[in-house]
Amino acid sequence: MAAKRLTGERLAEAAEQRTGVAFRNARLLESALTHSSARSKAGVDYQRLEFLGDRVLGLVVAEMLYETFPEAPEGELSVRLNALVNADTLAAITDELGLDTLIRTGSDLRSRAPTKQINMRADVMEALIAVIYLDNGLEAASRFIRTHWTERSKAAGAARSDPKTALQEWAHRASGATPVYRIDGRDGPDHDPIFTVAVEIAGYAEGSGRGRSKREAEQAAATEVLVREGVWEPLDEAS
Repeated sequence: MAAKRLTGERLAEAAEQRTGVAFRNARLLESALTHSSARSKAGVDYQRLEFLGDRVLGLVVAEMLYETFPEAPEGELSVRLNALVNADTLAAITDELGLDTLIRTGSDLRSRAPTKQINMRADVMEALIAVIYLDNGLEAASRFIRTHWTERSKAAGAARSDPKTALQEWAHRASGATPVYRIDGRDGPDHDPIFTVAVEIAGYAEGSGRGRSKREAEQAAATEVLVREGVWEPLDEAS
């Protein structure tokens, strides 16, 4: 990608256009946008920044949830926090801001399907938050995080636990059994497969789900059962 070749001020300008944040330390920004597979060319990567950004993000989101949901118990706050700082959420925000086009990677990683690069895009977002924090302070990092996380924090689905965990807890109460997952199919090319998974629970009809990974398909199958059995309310697409 052409954007991958941007350096110095040009890279800082491109990142500012996408995020609305002014980046003064171009070298730090380069580090945040460089995967270890490209480190030999740039001499830096995002791993140390990711470590710091993860802590800054967790603090700001925890504070935001504490303020937004004054009646929520600790358990609900923890579930909401986990949903807001997981790899899927961070990667989605990276993509929405167009930062994925600025990430420097080795050729092997670039050839992988986008679904295989979720963790990388999530790591980049954490590293970028660290750069904002180091460059402009906690207040600036907090503004950035609140801008892109506040609406997500209010979504109905943000208070839900992982569907596989929720299904296991419900199944133990309902039948004393542990859900058993079974792969029923795999379609599509090897580099971008679609899995079909069924989940069996003693005394109940099977659930089925599809996804771009086994985990995603298992979660979809678990969600189907939880909604069907009235444990969870169905969510519309906007939630």
